[in-house]
Order: sequence, then C-alpha cells, then structure tokens
Amino acid sequence: MEPTVHPFSSLFQQLGLPDDDASIREFIETHRPLPDTLLMADAPFWSPAQARFLRESITADADWANVVDQLSVALRAE
Repeated sequence: MEPTVHPFSSLFQQLGLPDDDASIREFIETHRPLPDTLLMADAPFWSPAQARFLRESITADADWANVVDQLSVALRAE
C-alpha cells in the first residue's frame, strides 16, 4: 500500500489555517526561525489542538509525518 502524500496546503487545512500559497508563505515568514532546541509542536503559536495533532503525527509516524517534517524544516530556515 502506497503511503498518502499530503501537500502543504492540506496540512494547513488540517490545522485550521489559511491554505493558499500567500498565507502559507506569510505564516512561515512570521514564525521563523524556530530554534533547533524547540520541538515544533511546542512552539507558542500553536493552539493545544494543533500542537497535539503535530505531535501525534510525528509520534505515530502517520501519513502526515512527512509534511509535518517539511514544515518544521521550513520554520527553522533563516
């Protein structure tokens, strides 16, 4: 069975955030750089439900794990 590949826009939809390209770029620009010592799910800008979803996606190695990792990398870039 092929793993499901989710685009960035779907992750933003899942998180209840605006999912158009401009909004995604603005979100990343606004919240980066995230320190390497901070788990992305622990960042102060997530709601408790968003943080739980991000944490569970990585912990359970869910379909969302790859795109969550991509967002983490994008938020750490300077």
